[in-house]
Amino acid sequence: MSAQPAPANLPPVEPETPADAGQVTALVDSAFGPGRHAKTAERLRETSSPACGLVVRHDGRVIGSVRLWRIRVGETRALFLGPIAVDATERRAGLGAALVEASLECAAREGVAGVLLVGDLPFFGRFGFLELSGAAMPGPVDPRRLLWRPISVEAPAGAVIGLRD
Repeated sequence: MSAQPAPANLPPVEPETPADAGQVTALVDSAFGPGRHAKTAERLRETSSPACGLVVRHDGRVIGSVRLWRIRVGETRALFLGPIAVDATERRAGLGAALVEASLECAAREGVAGVLLVGDLPFFGRFGFLELSGAAMPGPVDPRRLLWRPISVEAPAGAVIGLRD
């Protein structure tokens, strides 16, 4: 099942620049709060190198962001998506969908086997994400929220570890 195209009036999704870092951090902190630093997904990101960072800007302000991180699931090279955040005043405008679509394009360019994330299947399922039961995250995760979007490998299995360049 494919996602619906983003509305044409959305600002473009663009590569994140070093100048965006402060705004991206503030946006993610606003969206997820300080508790995000205690989550397993954050532990995985701490051991990974970023492969892709994307933002949406409006009037010079970052209103949406997503990052993808280099990982391995067993022997399968992949990217870990997250966090994805959209400014509270801009939600429901299609920015999240546009960021996911751009993330999948980045993953395809990177030549990885797929994209892993911890998220909600009702939202991410429309992009082709499915529950992944054979992967072991480096900490506790609700198994129903561990999702995989295959590119060239249907369902990898094994320990999920971060990769550095």
